[in-house]
Amino acid sequence: MIRKAKAVWRGTGRDGNGDLSTDSQTLSRTPYSYKTRFENEKGTNPEELIAAAHAGCFTMALAFALQSAGFKPTELATEAAVTLEPDRAQGFKISRSALTLRAQIPGISEDKFSGLARDAERNCPVSKVLKAEITLDARLG
Repeated sequence: MIRKAKAVWRGTGRDGNGDLSTDSQTLSRTPYSYKTRFENEKGTNPEELIAAAHAGCFTMALAFALQSAGFKPTELATEAAVTLEPDRAQGFKISRSALTLRAQIPGISEDKFSGLARDAERNCPVSKVLKAEITLDARLG
């Protein structure tokens, strides 16, 4: 399975702007710019999208793990806070994705819950991609 998204940028880094689109059209020419990334102008930014992806992936992975263990959660609510900070070497880096989970799961012990949550965090595909090899095919034209 391959999922795709496209970014188009026009202009310089600080003064330019762009838009993001996904094949599903959930994002369709959604604006992003220096101001949506480093200030608080309306639009999105890569870190916000990574945070949404991490929260969604982890929560779904935990739901599957709970189901496999015989539990039916009433609600799993996860917030991911992605930190973007200056990198000593060059530019910026994403240094952390902090997941905060509030769960309502009837009949589960604290130990069982903690173990399943830790496993879901380690094994959800987005957690893995944050540590993954990246490939690039860059061409002019």
